[in-house]
Amino acid sequence: MPALTTDDTTDALLVIDVQNDFCPKGALAVPKGDEVVPVVNRLIPRFAHVLLTQDWHPPGHRSFASAHAGKRPFETTELSYGTQVLWPDHCVQGTEGADFRRDLQYGKAELIIRKGFRLEIDSYSAFFENDRRTPTGLSGYLRTRGFKRLFMAGLATDFCVNYSAVDGAALGFEVVVLEDGCRAIDLVGSLAAAKDAMTKAGVTLATSGAVL
Repeated sequence: MPALTTDDTTDALLVIDVQNDFCPKGALAVPKGDEVVPVVNRLIPRFAHVLLTQDWHPPGHRSFASAHAGKRPFETTELSYGTQVLWPDHCVQGTEGADFRRDLQYGKAELIIRKGFRLEIDSYSAFFENDRRTPTGLSGYLRTRGFKRLFMAGLATDFCVNYSAVDGAALGFEVVVLEDGCRAIDLVGSLAAAKDAMTKAGVTLATSGAVL
C-alpha cells in the first residue's frame, strides 16, 4: 500500500479500548491483545492529535451474562435495542480491569471518550451506543476541531474497532484502520465479517508501516 502522509491539522489517531480486561489475563481477553501496545506506542508520536476510548461499565451492566439468570458468557439475549451478545463482567468502572494498560504511552491524549456507562445499553462504537441512536458526542467534537480523517487502532478488530470505523465512515469521516495495531476476538467468523463490513463502508485497511 502507498504511504499515507498525515496532516497535523485534520488527522487524528483514535486508540480504542486498550484496557487491562481486553488483554491477556483480563476478564474478556482478546487473544494477543497486548501485542497492540508497542504498535500504538510507535504511532502516537507520529500524530499531533491522539484520542482514546475507554469501555466503562457500571456494576450489573445489562451486557453482562451475570445480569441474566441462567445465561452464560457469549450467549445472546434480546434487549430493547435488539440482540445482544452477553459478556463476562469486564471494564467495570473504577476497577483495575477498566484501566488502560500501564505500558500504553497515552499521556498526550487530548480526549478520552467513555462508553457503555449507561446501565441498559452496551456500546461498541466510539460514536453511538448499541441502540444506534444515542451518540457519544465524538462526532461533534471531531467536527468542531476540524478533523477529517481518523486512523484507528486497538481492541477488538471485529467489535469496537469495526463498529467505530463503519460509523465514522457513515458520518462522513475518512477512516483508516491500522490492522497490525488491532487484534480480534473472532467469534464464529466475526473477523472476516468485520473486514467485509469495513471494506464495504469505504474504510481503508492498512498497516502502521504505511503511516508517515
